[in-house]
Amino acid sequence: MNLSPFKTSLLALAATLACSAQAADLKIGVAAALSGGAAQYGAAIRNGFQLAAEQINAAGGINGNKIQLVIEDEQGKKEEAINVFKKLVFQDKVLMIFGPTLSNSAQASNPIAQASKTVVFGTSNTADGITSIGDHVFRNSVTEADVLPETLKMAIKKANVKKVAVLYGNDDVFTKSGYDNFKKALADLNLPVTSTETFAKGDVDFKAQLTKIKAGNPDAIVLSALIAEGAPIMVQARQLGINVPFIGGNGMNSVKVFDLAKDKSDGLYVGSPWSIENQTDANRKFVVAYTAKYKMAPDQFAAQAYDGLYVASQALKTVKLSGNLADDRKALRDALPAVKWTGATGAFQFRRASDKAGKPAGYDAQQAAIVSVTQAGRFVIQK
Repeated sequence: MNLSPFKTSLLALAATLACSAQAADLKIGVAAALSGGAAQYGAAIRNGFQLAAEQINAAGGINGNKIQLVIEDEQGKKEEAINVFKKLVFQDKVLMIFGPTLSNSAQASNPIAQASKTVVFGTSNTADGITSIGDHVFRNSVTEADVLPETLKMAIKKANVKKVAVLYGNDDVFTKSGYDNFKKALADLNLPVTSTETFAKGDVDFKAQLTKIKAGNPDAIVLSALIAEGAPIMVQARQLGINVPFIGGNGMNSVKVFDLAKDKSDGLYVGSPWSIENQTDANRKFVVAYTAKYKMAPDQFAAQAYDGLYVASQALKTVKLSGNLADDRKALRDALPAVKWTGATGAFQFRRASDKAGKPAGYDAQQAAIVSVTQAGRFVIQK
């Protein structure tokens, strides 16, 4: 059958329109602290998401659909995180939200996602209680409760630690949760505590606390802090002649410690599923790609964001999107728990969490921790 040029053009146009109707952008929200005191984490998180999105889209997207990241700056503030979540859920109508950066902000904003039946996926929240908010709350950031005991055990083994001092931020959900988990782990290990000192977010002078700590002659200092306060604490400790190891939580596991503490950064023990020195194929490819794109080394937060988008993409591949936002959000929520993925941070799967009453709630990460110590400007894996 011969068709006129006009009819041929019409058929070609119809085919193009049909393909266009089938393919669509998958709008995924990212709430990250891109300004303020937590920006060193938020910038790395944004980078990790953008790298993963570029790679996924370049490989054909998800069932032919391309990922469109809608990135908002929540400034590391609870009030701003709430505003950003409302915008992403109700105005931008995203399929899901990644973030926010800090546990403080997650406690405030995640209930908005839960109430609107929108998946919220944390890649950097490690405080207790985040996933107890509800069954739409996920995270691939391993909790402090899982990591800190392993970090302590390794420091005890490697540095012959017999007694410790404790220093923590008492005005932040994350650092307070870290302290609570350190306290429990120290009790379980029967490790004596010579003194316990506190500080507040934004403090810059820690000499009074460190002088008291020095008087107790500990073998190590357990530190639950964000890097903005934690790095100066390390510097001031060394200036006071305190040269014992530091045992840090998730907030200290950043290459920024080398920029901020410089030659005073040695001797910091941290635990995480990810290490830049971990020589798996998936991690090497991530490190090379990230370094080439951003001209800097990645950190744990970039790696967890990168893997987080790949985890979500695995769930989305199994979902037949209808175009009805409520139905598609539900389908994604139902598909996510079954995802297993091996990426830059190693083998990953979800573990069901419980709420305060013991009923099933959201989903935590199930991953093994790698413990490293800082030496001469790099993290060295301890075994």
